Amino acid sequence: MNRDLAALTDTEPQETSAPARLAPRLVAEAVGTGLLVTAVIGSGIAAQRLSPGDAGLQLLENALATGAALTVLIVVLQPVSAAFNPVVTLLERLTRTLSTGQALATIAAQLAGGAAGAVLANLMFSEPAITVATTDRTGPGLWLGEVVATAGLVLTITALTRSGRTQHIGWAVGVYITAAYWFTSSTSFANPAVTIARMLSDTFAGINPASVPAFLACQIIGGALGYLTARTLYPQPKDHP
Repeated sequence: MNRDLAALTDTEPQETSAPARLAPRLVAEAVGTGLLVTAVIGSGIAAQRLSPGDAGLQLLENALATGAALTVLIVVLQPVSAAFNPVVTLLERLTRTLSTGQALATIAAQLAGGAAGAVLANLMFSEPAITVATTDRTGPGLWLGEVVATAGLVLTITALTRSGRTQHIGWAVGVYITAAYWFTSSTSFANPAVTIARMLSDTFAGINPASVPAFLACQIIGGALGYLTARTLYPQPKDHP
């Protein structure tokens, strides 16, 4: 979800080698992922408190806040780096935008930022800094939902990138995630860093650690399917502005 996604168009490799360029990327990814997780968990806690006993309204509040925050974060950080998602970063590595070391550092920043975001959300709402989530999210239906959610997310990003419309990624991804909260059975985690961070809050948005490995596997599968679909739809990438 950033300028480096130009590599998803299979143009010439543009690996970033200078540490001076890597440092801002890592900061942007840590801050962006952290604030995204804060929005997911914080709005979930607020929804529970504002609308007790109404799960549908709670989900609506959680979805709208998350989608809006994600849109803003992408628009603000896109000129530096705005993947916020290890699946997207892995695609950047596979398409040779990033070296292996850069990709690993980026994913580490996303994971660290996500964990910090969970702690921040917990503390803002006077919860313990870290509580291990107990909400089980498991079963074939939810796993399929995660495949669909991640496939749609990667399809959106890659299709817009390969068709030369990267300026639309921010709002399109935000709208997609808001909708996917509702049309997927899993409520669209679609992000390994966010999924892992949500283990650290035993609240509305939490996920039991035992449920996480299957979600991560489904996200990787969905990401691959979304990328291959976009490649099929847009076999000839357009140059980026």
